[in-house]
Formats: sequence, C-alpha cells, structure tokens
Amino acid sequence: MSQYGKWFDFCRDSGSAQSTIPVCNLFNESPSRGGSGYDGGCDLTGISLSGDRHLANLGSILLCGIAIAASAYLIWRSERKKAAVGRREIQIFLAAYIIIEICEIFTVGHFPLDGDVRRGFSAVHIATVVATCWILMLNAIIGFQLLDDGTPLSIGLVLLSAAMLFIGTGYIALDTTFSWTGYWDDTLDAPNQAYALYTLYQLVPIVFLFVFYVLEAYLVLRILGEKKPMIYLTGAALLFIIAQIFQYVISVHICNGTDGAINGGLFETLFTLLAVVMVWIFWSSITEDDWPMPVASGGAYA
Repeated sequence: MSQYGKWFDFCRDSGSAQSTIPVCNLFNESPSRGGSGYDGGCDLTGISLSGDRHLANLGSILLCGIAIAASAYLIWRSERKKAAVGRREIQIFLAAYIIIEICEIFTVGHFPLDGDVRRGFSAVHIATVVATCWILMLNAIIGFQLLDDGTPLSIGLVLLSAAMLFIGTGYIALDTTFSWTGYWDDTLDAPNQAYALYTLYQLVPIVFLFVFYVLEAYLVLRILGEKKPMIYLTGAALLFIIAQIFQYVISVHICNGTDGAINGGLFETLFTLLAVVMVWIFWSSITEDDWPMPVASGGAYA
C-alpha cells in the first residue's frame, strides 16, 4: 500500500499525546479521536502543571519569542537599505515568518489549550508555512527585476497570491479537523492518509524552496558573477535541512532520551530561525553597492 499522504508514523514519533507537527494536531485533536494521541510514540509531557496539565517544549516557546524579536529587527534593518532590490518584499517574508512563530508557540511549544483553539492555531500555522515559502520564491523572481520591486503592483501581486494560498490551504486544514463538510472525515483515523495536506505541507513548500535556491544561485553566479553570496545561500539551505532532520528523524530519539521533556521541535525551531537569518544575510549581501548589476528602471542593485 502506498505510504503517500500517511501521517500516522510522523505524528506518533513527534510526540504521542501532543505532536509538534501542526498537521498532526488536526487529527489528534479531532472529535473522532478525542485527543487520545498515538499509541507507540513518545509522550511529550514537558513541565507538569496543576490539574494534570503540561507545558511542553518550553525551549521552543522561548526560541519562538527570540525568532519574533529577531525578525522584527531584520525588518527594521531592511528599512534602512533604501535602495535595495526587493526591500519591501523581503519585509513581507519576514512578517509572514513572524506569524509562523506566533503559531509555533501554541503548536510546537504546547500551552495547555482547549483542543479547538490548538486546532485553529495549527490550521493557521500550516497555511502560513505554505504562503511564506511562496513569498520567498517570489523574492527570488523579483531579484531579476522583471517587475519593478516595491511598487503597489509588485507588493499587491505578492500579497494577493500569498493570500490565495493561505486561504485555500487554511480552509482544507480547518475543514479537515472541524469536519464542516465531512469531505475529509476519512483522514481522521489511522493511518491519517490526507493527500491534500500531505501535498500542501510536505511537498509544495519544498518545491518553492528549491526554485528559490536555483533562481538565486543563477542570479549570483551568472548575472552578478560572484561566489561569496552562495556561502550564505547554501548555509541557509543546510540549516533548513538540519531543522527537518531534527523534526522528522531525530525527534523521537530526543523525546525518549529525555523522558518526554523535549523533542526535535526545539531544534527545528532553532535551525529554522538560523536559516531565515541566513536568507536575510544572503539578500543583504547581494544588495550592496559594489555588485556589477546594470541599472534597471524602477529599481537596481547599484
């Protein structure tokens, strides 16, 4: 039987009672499952609170706060680069990442929330991840100056297209977990084979990120004729890959080794933050004044 679209094993290994993969919260907290968790996985408990409640992944929560502050700082730094290509667009990317981190506080780092609230945050988290990766890919396209950057048209196209992806993905996630139409109800029980969510959350962002990397590599190597920025770009890619390895491969081993205190979600948050910072450093490095980029109408690298 095909494994495509199946979430059960991922969810079981990322925290039996409270998964740190947001998609899993849609199944685990669904009415048909009653929030019962995934048998055979490591039970992420974290810090015990009163009333048999737990605060899980406190480290992730703190890192999310740091990520929000760091992103706000980078938005401010971007504002000072008045002549930089894609300044507004990279700020939109950072703002979208802030929304992801706000959601992660309640999905990767678990507050003792009502199930409906957690499912709502999880749906927003999933939708924002897809939209943010799309925005990042558009930043690479904007770097070629096919369209004047920073104009109402450019910003409008970025925001409108991202909003369409956000709404579409968010609706599927919400309809899956709240069973508004009942169309996705067969995904709520093991093996949680949700083709749409698997494609949107697992595969689509990878495609967007791959296209971003290829386009930026072409821009740097063939158009700018430089190699140093590739260190930052490749560093960002490697940091992101490490984050995913911690989330999907190492997480269960960390959880077992710490008796449920933490899992890979903590390190996924950390390395994703480092990847985002490296993306900004890469963008900043190719918008310096000394690159041999010809002046284009409406915006330029020089």
